[in-house]
Amino acid sequence: MTEAGEASGPDIRPLATPSLVRRLSCWFYEGVLLFGVIFISGYLFSALSQTRHALDNRHGLQAFVFLVMGLYFTWFWHKGQTLAMKTWHLRLVDKHGLPLSQQRALARYFLSWVWLMPPLVLAQWLSLSALQSIGACAVWVLCWALLSRFQKDQQYWHDQWAGTWLIDVRPEMAHASSPLHTNESP
Repeated sequence: MTEAGEASGPDIRPLATPSLVRRLSCWFYEGVLLFGVIFISGYLFSALSQTRHALDNRHGLQAFVFLVMGLYFTWFWHKGQTLAMKTWHLRLVDKHGLPLSQQRALARYFLSWVWLMPPLVLAQWLSLSALQSIGACAVWVLCWALLSRFQKDQQYWHDQWAGTWLIDVRPEMAHASSPLHTNESP
């Protein structure tokens, strides 16, 4: 990084953190795309293991889906962006603006489970109904996202722990041509 805080890598302006709304929108879109990845991997697991009932091999299926999601995220984060991140013009880099190593991407994958594990463990421990579990997850996700406001750089806590940084990579021309960002008076 230069003294002005600019990354020395190509195509990266100063490491600007995207707004919380954009990051959460990307997060929800990632969930929609992940539905397809999980559906296909579940179908593949069922076909390969000859599972005839949804509750048979449940733990094996969970481990397989966990592995597939880990491969999906670490591969794309190592490359800088998932499809959802490309759509929302977000990029994942390390604190110096460089691409993530496979190890750092894998660390972020494990640490990102803090989005869902606490309410799921709590729901299991308290024997909550499905609707109550979904509500607990929604409240936790909102609280976890809002906790990023207490970070100096507004990054999520798991990104801070993993040494990663979500940055805004919208093209310069889009900023300049946006009606909200013009310097012309009406």
